[in-house]
Amino acid sequence: MTAPRTPTWRVMRQDDNGNRYLVARELPKAEAERLAAELEARGHKQLYWTEPEQA
Repeated sequence: MTAPRTPTWRVMRQDDNGNRYLVARELPKAEAERLAAELEARGHKQLYWTEPEQA
């Protein structure tokens, strides 16, 4: 029997024109949140967020 897969997270970005882009994927939740916070702290107009990846 295979162990259940650990959920992975991705970091997304939306620019000031409303375009959405994948920044990173297959990250543990804590790492995705750290990366999104780091990118957000740079002060650009982009919006960063994390979301779970679909199985």
